[in-house]
Parts: sequence; structure tokens; C-alpha cells
Amino acid sequence: MSVCPCGGVPDGASLAACCGPALAHEAWPETAEALMRSRYTAFATGAEDHLFRTWHPRTRPQDTSTDPGTVWTGLGVERVVDGGPEDEHGVVEFTAEYVSGGRPGSMHEVSEFTRRAGRWMYVGPVPQ
Repeated sequence: MSVCPCGGVPDGASLAACCGPALAHEAWPETAEALMRSRYTAFATGAEDHLFRTWHPRTRPQDTSTDPGTVWTGLGVERVVDGGPEDEHGVVEFTAEYVSGGRPGSMHEVSEFTRRAGRWMYVGPVPQ
């Protein structure tokens, strides 16, 4: 059993027990954090369809493809504000680690999520 790329929820859970059902269209993440984790996993595994389906149509770019030269190596969730099963909006702050062109890097974002037709959707980064 390998740990889900997002780190697994609960900690150390496998892809099948964590983000796998969302990427396989079997379940929709129930919280903003779970959606963010599934999107990270989609970047890590190249599941471009999941990225497209979970990006709010109002803010979704034309191209949602992943960069095959980037290897995502870790995710740290730093803060979650709202975004629970009963909420309509949520914010998740995270740092994603990666290697691109042989060089390590990190991406920090405070992301906004909202419900659309009862499902959590990624809106985009919160303006700083």
C-alpha cells in the first residue's frame, strides 16, 4: 500500500482510501480541504480531468493540463477556514513541494473554494 500523494487522510491513508474515489469519479470531496487534497493528487498523478471538473467555470482557464516535467513531492496544509460539509465557502492555505528541471521548489497558496450545485469547487487563489 502506498500513501496517497496528498499525505493521506487519515494520515498515511492509501490513494484508494483517500483521493482515489474522487479521481475515479466515484465520490465528490465533502470538504474544501478534501477537494484541495484531491486536486494536489490530480497534479501529482496527471489526472487532468479531475482538475477540469473541480475548477469553478467562472475562473477556470482554457488549459488545465499538468506539466509532465514537474514531480510533486509533498503537501502541507497550514490553515483551513470553514469549508466543512455544511458550509458554502472555505479557504485552505497550503504549501506544495515539487521538483522541476532537477530543481526543488515550493508553491504556497491561500485558496478559495465555494459550492456550486452542492459540490465544492476551486475558485482560485485569494488575492494577497
